[in-house]
Amino acid sequence: MRLLILGGTEFVGRALTEEALKRGWETTVFHRGRHAAPPGVTTVLGDRTAENGLAGLAGGEWDAVVDTWAGAPTAVRDAARLLADRAPRYAYISSRSVYRHPCAPGLDESGALVDGSPDAGDVEYPEAKRGGELAAVAAFGDRALLVRAGLILGPWENVGRLLWWLNRMARGGPVLAPGPRDSGIQFVDPRDLAAWTLGAIEQRLGGPYNLVSPRGHATMGELLDACARVTGGRAELRWTAPEKILAAGVEPWTEIPVWIPPGELHDTIHAGGSAKAIASGLRCRPVAETVTDTWTWLQSLPSPAPLRPDIQRTALTPQKEAEILAM
Repeated sequence: MRLLILGGTEFVGRALTEEALKRGWETTVFHRGRHAAPPGVTTVLGDRTAENGLAGLAGGEWDAVVDTWAGAPTAVRDAARLLADRAPRYAYISSRSVYRHPCAPGLDESGALVDGSPDAGDVEYPEAKRGGELAAVAAFGDRALLVRAGLILGPWENVGRLLWWLNRMARGGPVLAPGPRDSGIQFVDPRDLAAWTLGAIEQRLGGPYNLVSPRGHATMGELLDACARVTGGRAELRWTAPEKILAAGVEPWTEIPVWIPPGELHDTIHAGGSAKAIASGLRCRPVAETVTDTWTWLQSLPSPAPLRPDIQRTALTPQKEAEILAM
């Protein structure tokens, strides 16, 4: 299998590249050169946001393309148009953010979608992902696979969610653990996403698929217990009622990554339907394995993990955490 990955050096792209190499696929990675591609791939450098940025892809044929772009839909449009006659299949890594909020528990691929355009420039993330989907479909039709990923946690993370929890646990001491402890969370390990996506390409699947663990796969308690355990057990989890956390002015999801209190937003983020993907081969590893492997990877780095510079981070400060625990 000859595979072209548009953006194969960070997080999901890196997982896709590693999975393709593991399968013995002939893999070409098109990227901007900001991060090294794994050994064993053919590298093509280019910036798809620049004039003639796709010139490196003017020739060549592949059996499939996987596109991880998360910015302006025009970049997906231009790449898909360029490659439509030189690759039978195009997998676009999209997001469950394309669904209109609020989302009912168990929402499947038939849910209402945000507006989007393949000709849009810089727009908000949900509209960007929907525009990317439309661009892929416009060029490839039913040969386009739309991988609507949920929350992604695991090795190579460059967003700072699971990494924040691991680093916080490693500091030890009393840790604000947001309740309820048995509150369900949904996520997908990038390696599981990569394995399913390449398997779906082999199966010639097309159309939208929600890529996230089944409901009940993990809880906030299981996630934080695993984080505390793998980082040496120096952290003392102080489970705190969501009402107390919200009363202190804490922003769920941003100040406390992953966590959403019970309610409409929790159902939207952590209660999606993924039966279609599971029926077609999605397998989600235990949360403890994801946490352990992410910590192992994090410790292997010579310096702190590089995070995406385009994301604003407002995680809970040690001072604010201490104040809430003292209340």
